[in-house]
Amino acid sequence: MKPILVLIGCLSLALAGCGGAPSNANNAAVSTENTNTAPAVSQFASITDANAALAEGKRLLDENQTETAIEALKRAVELDADLAEAHFQLGVAYALLEMQNEQSGKVTEPASNSKEAAKKTKSEKAFEDAVKAYKKWLAKNPKDDNAYYYLGRTYAKLMQDDDAEEAFQEAVKLKPEDSEYQTELGSILIKLAKYSEAIKPLKKAIELDSSNGRAADLLEDAEAGKKRVDYVSTDKNSNMAVTGKGANSNSNSNSSSNSAMPSNSTSPRPPEANTKPKKPEPEPKSKKGDPKDDRPRTVPGKP
Repeated sequence: MKPILVLIGCLSLALAGCGGAPSNANNAAVSTENTNTAPAVSQFASITDANAALAEGKRLLDENQTETAIEALKRAVELDADLAEAHFQLGVAYALLEMQNEQSGKVTEPASNSKEAAKKTKSEKAFEDAVKAYKKWLAKNPKDDNAYYYLGRTYAKLMQDDDAEEAFQEAVKLKPEDSEYQTELGSILIKLAKYSEAIKPLKKAIELDSSNGRAADLLEDAEAGKKRVDYVSTDKNSNMAVTGKGANSNSNSNSSSNSAMPSNSTSPRPPEANTKPKKPEPEPKSKKGDPKDDRPRTVPGKP
């Protein structure tokens, strides 16, 4: 009996060992999986202040850690949906990622699976949310020049240039001594082909900051654009003047030539013009004996 009991005990231990091994392997696999899934999210989940998450996202964005920055900025938006700059920076990060995907041939995921947002990218959705947040903030803080400045930049990202100009104008009005505000205003005016208007803020930007190389480059573009517009306008006016003069001279010459010709009501027609041409008379038929008659002639008295 003892050998049988020993055998049963060994079998039980073997089965227990066999049953425990897969369990440990599964636990290890789950542990590894949990470790590899978005460590950045778990790291930022501990942040409870939206501004702290925003600052971390901006730092990571400056260090070109775009995907990690996105997670930090998403955490900031999660903590405070009205934090406009977090939406703006998130849009910038998504735009960088979308550009990288385009260059590498990867497909960019839409902002949502719904039909309405199917054509919008995540960056566009983030910028639209930023516009809403900035406008909500400015409704309560209408003297915030920095908010107007970022609202203008957000509109520019969305290619809404007229709205961007309006926002930059407000920022400049509230804080005219800011070189960056003046530069952005000049830039959007050039984009709208308002070259003459762009020159003033760009000169002001350089006056405020002589090291502002971007403003200097934009000023050259604005002045070149103004010259092109002035040249085309001058050339067009010149052509219109020449065309008008030529048309008047032609009109005068036509009128002179028409006055030189006699009027149909006063000038007599030539006599032959007053009579209808006569129809030609038919040729007379040939008579017998006429040399023109081709028929055979008979001599009288002869058969």
